[in-house]
Amino acid sequence: MAELTTIARPYAKAAFESAEQAGELQQWSEMLALAAAVAQQDKMKLVLVSPGLTTEEKAKTFLDVCGDALNDAAANLVLTLAGNQRLLLLPEVKELFELHKAQREKSVDVEVATAFELSDEMQDKLAKALSAKLDREVSLSTLVDKSLLGGVLVRAGDTVIDGSVRGRLTKLAEAMNS
Repeated sequence: MAELTTIARPYAKAAFESAEQAGELQQWSEMLALAAAVAQQDKMKLVLVSPGLTTEEKAKTFLDVCGDALNDAAANLVLTLAGNQRLLLLPEVKELFELHKAQREKSVDVEVATAFELSDEMQDKLAKALSAKLDREVSLSTLVDKSLLGGVLVRAGDTVIDGSVRGRLTKLAEAMNS
């Protein structure tokens, strides 16, 4: 997985820089989401790995499926990826692009798991507190996880804040055993 990310990184960076320069971050985000979805379809995967097709034929087929949803710059990215036999990397390119975009916009998607349903007021307070702590605009999504017993488990990118009862009990047990 890390290898795919390493290979996809320069393509994502180039796409992001092109989108930022053109002022089209949201449009590129949507185009890459579509292209990634197309690349993940089973029938398209068969086309993309087919040894009987040239890279030009694979790119043309891919672009035909995407239709008019891709602008010239995005189509050029597809052609470049096809030329380097990297079209299957589009999901990774999209994810890395979204990370660049979130970094630029100073935003982060946060998932909060709780043992019970949070009220709208509690969600607002939590979003404000996390926004201050992470120095980002927070987009909060919540889910109920009965296995937590109580408290909350917050995931923001690779940051995890475990304020659950289960997490606290685990930490206490580790402290007592060491």
